[in-house]
Amino acid sequence: MKNTLISALTVLVASTAIVPVASAVEPASFNMQATRMEALDARTKANDPIKNIQEARLTALDERTKANDPVENIQEARLTALDERTKAVIR
Repeated sequence: MKNTLISALTVLVASTAIVPVASAVEPASFNMQATRMEALDARTKANDPIKNIQEARLTALDERTKANDPVENIQEARLTALDERTKAVIR
């Protein structure tokens, strides 16, 4: 009985001593999602100075299209190709 009482008192004293240290280490209002978003935002700003990602994507797509396909009027080119294939099938 005496050993149980001493053990219980030891645990109580140890818990009382640890609680202030543990609460000082971890903030009371810790938000994991906010922390992740801040880290992602910091990495994005450091690695990619683009402000408007949609505009950058459209510009890159436009440049690739112009580099690979110098056709000015795509509708006219499609109709011409369709016309040529139709004439080849009919003959």
